[in-house]
Amino acid sequence: MSRCQALLGFLVVLPLLAATLSTDANALPAFARKYGLRCSACHESWPMLNYFGQKFKDNGYQLMNDRDSPIWQNPSYWPVTFRITPIWHRVSTGKVLVDTYPGGTLVPDGGVRRVTTSGFDLSGLDFHTGGTLEKNFSFYVLPSSDSTAAFHFETVMARLDNLFGSSWLNLKLGKFELDNLLSEKRILTLTGNGGIYQLYHYIPVGDGNIFGQMGDNQLGLELMGHSYDDRTRYSASLLSSTDGNVGLPYGNAYTGFFTFSQSFDAGKLGVERIGGYAMVGEAPTYYQTSAGTVLAGTGIGNKSFHREGFVGLFYFGQHVDVSVVTQHGWDNAWFGQGYGDPVDVAGAPNNLPGTALPAGSQAPTWNGITIEPHYVVSPQFIIIGRYETIRMSRQADGALYTVTGPNGLTGPAPSNYGNISTYTVGFRYNPFMTSRAGFAWHNEYNWLHQDGTGPTLGLGTANVNTSEVLSGFDFDF
Repeated sequence: MSRCQALLGFLVVLPLLAATLSTDANALPAFARKYGLRCSACHESWPMLNYFGQKFKDNGYQLMNDRDSPIWQNPSYWPVTFRITPIWHRVSTGKVLVDTYPGGTLVPDGGVRRVTTSGFDLSGLDFHTGGTLEKNFSFYVLPSSDSTAAFHFETVMARLDNLFGSSWLNLKLGKFELDNLLSEKRILTLTGNGGIYQLYHYIPVGDGNIFGQMGDNQLGLELMGHSYDDRTRYSASLLSSTDGNVGLPYGNAYTGFFTFSQSFDAGKLGVERIGGYAMVGEAPTYYQTSAGTVLAGTGIGNKSFHREGFVGLFYFGQHVDVSVVTQHGWDNAWFGQGYGDPVDVAGAPNNLPGTALPAGSQAPTWNGITIEPHYVVSPQFIIIGRYETIRMSRQADGALYTVTGPNGLTGPAPSNYGNISTYTVGFRYNPFMTSRAGFAWHNEYNWLHQDGTGPTLGLGTANVNTSEVLSGFDFDF
């Protein structure tokens, strides 16, 4: 106990933060209430699932017994959970271009300063409801808002489970999280940069492809299946290339997302899982216009992109586990030059007839890895770490690529332009985990470094470091 108290005290004083917060972690005490289970039955640490919780989710939020149908539940049962997080956070962003010094003195030609702010804040609000409409008919609805109560639908899906009596056939339709084995919607971290997986959202600097973000919920159809013991899993999804935006703003392009994984028993170490994924799709670069204004829904001139990688979930006994995700990414040269989304991005290039790519344009490619270890002291206390790095292997313009500084000076961009490295550490302490509610005291620190994206030119002067520190109460009911 004295060691835990010392570690707790050390982590509390770590510099920790959150710039933005709108978590979408799918954790419902309602499921525990329905089946009379504690939250720890499904969660390694709320909201991250354990092996049993993943199997429950794969079965369509069912235990496959006579209590799955809602007609057998107490009439007072209502599968609803609210989640919001009051926090204190401190954000420090390096190399921000400013016009004046403190006190109002004009900075000649602009100046570069570190900007730091801190205070008390709120996350967004998540309003979860899900479960079964009838045995083998499941649903999930998640209206979610930012901290100003501006709502959108983060998840809206219905699923037909165990078609023809087979666990290998489950069909989902709607807006949903992709079948990432390392789920961003059940992420244990909350800071602005640490609260997402950078690998799932990476876009090279200047690239216009918003459509290949694995971490965003997407609109489409998913066929998913698994063995009875959930050791073998597969999924195949057909998605609209809209990055989850409703109303078909970009046209008629589609993306496929495919996963496969296999787990095996490693004895005292635990049940290990390895797998792979591939995201392969097309998205438009040419939109029709009216009086020079881009018309939503008219996207054509589709160009291709893909991301693929391996996933590993490794356990080393009861207390230590490590998740690993790799990625190789490739975008068509048109995306590399900024084409893709002139509907929402004013001034973005539009591939109108007669448009030609600049000389030397090529498809940008990159490689990355996420490593996330956990030390589970107990179901109530977990220590979290994460390291992510993304490295460009080919820039969109190769040796011809240039960047322009604030004074109009132009210089060549290095091969590492846009590379990211980020570290996250923290802990979550749950004083209780019941079938009625969840509560966590959350503390976290994140540091992110990106090469070449600062406002000045010169060796090292364009690199940006951002640190974030956060402490708050994360609760749901």
